[in-house]
Amino acid sequence: MSQTSPDQALAQIKRLCSDLVTEDELLKRLQKASEKGERLRVKFGIDPTFTDVHLGHSVPIRLLRLFQDLGHLPILLLGDATARLGDPTGRNDQRPPLSVKDVEHNAATYLDQIGQILDLDPARCELRRNSEWFGGMDFFDSLRLLGQGTVARLLERDDFRKRLDQGLAIHLHEMMYPLMQGWDSVMLKADVELGGNDQLFNLHMGRLLQEREGQRAQVCLTTPLLLGTDGRKMSKTYGNHVPLNGEPTDVYGKVMSLADEPMADWFRLATELTDTEIETILAGHPREAKGRLAWEVVAGLQGKQVADAAAKGFTSQFKHKQLPTDIPEVNLAEASFALPNLLKAAGLCNSTSDARRMVEQGAVRLDGEVEKDLGRECALPSEGEGLLIQVGKRKFARVRRGS
Repeated sequence: MSQTSPDQALAQIKRLCSDLVTEDELLKRLQKASEKGERLRVKFGIDPTFTDVHLGHSVPIRLLRLFQDLGHLPILLLGDATARLGDPTGRNDQRPPLSVKDVEHNAATYLDQIGQILDLDPARCELRRNSEWFGGMDFFDSLRLLGQGTVARLLERDDFRKRLDQGLAIHLHEMMYPLMQGWDSVMLKADVELGGNDQLFNLHMGRLLQEREGQRAQVCLTTPLLLGTDGRKMSKTYGNHVPLNGEPTDVYGKVMSLADEPMADWFRLATELTDTEIETILAGHPREAKGRLAWEVVAGLQGKQVADAAAKGFTSQFKHKQLPTDIPEVNLAEASFALPNLLKAAGLCNSTSDARRMVEQGAVRLDGEVEKDLGRECALPSEGEGLLIQVGKRKFARVRRGS
């Protein structure tokens, strides 16, 4: 166990907290664990619904790492079963369910990304999937689980209540999600569960189900939501997210695009700096503070040397208006593409709809010139440097025809 006292540990934990149910319970469990040399079982679940884990997810993962460093056992739960159902949190319509193939494809990238923050050594971390228990349930098992909740209680969820008030559909299977997340805590015998502050209802469901199964109710601990670079909830859909597996220069540049006001929250939630260090940095020039923030984020994910290189590359590219020296070269078999299809094929946009949006926003340049014609057919040269494509401020590729 760590030499940190329970009181000191609680103070460190609370720094990243939004809700703590309850503080007295957590302190007592920290004290008991310290006295007996035991480890608390600290659960964090994440559904592999996309291929990217973003910086917003890193806030509870960093708190999970803090518990790990304090000597406790993190339980990283990949929600491969709940991902197929779809978490309705924060949505005003039904979330389309994913196939088994979709979930497995997404899950394959998650451990590498989370491993940048959390030590996944089996001696220090318990890795689980909730298909271990949900995969073996039959229809009557599901009905018994559904019987653990009431419609009145489930409609206390903000998401469901808002949709009901707006006359929008609430599908019966969506109401299973909080019960499934709660049952995860029963199966894992969690002492503590972490989640974003939009997950508090689901965490409370874990307490309820544990008590009904004769277990000690878990402590619920939520973290603030790290807003995206545009001030909205961080989301891949909005394009305002910072992926943990992003190119260092791209991550650095995305942080540099942040407005001044959210910097204090980003420093607190996305770096290891102390409050005193953060106050000193923010007292200086905002641009220098933002550069330090971008460096700290990249260093925390990929190391100091990588952060130094990313800072140098950003300065060279944008302060001195130079092109990056490491522009990727892409060879495509077809001779020509419609512009949105070309951006997707070159890996510069995630989808053709994303590509169309970037073109319409004037964020696409071909050989240095802004291109807003969605219908443009782009012929690819087979010789020379290729067609230079820029999307946004940080994505570049030289594209030519070839096998």
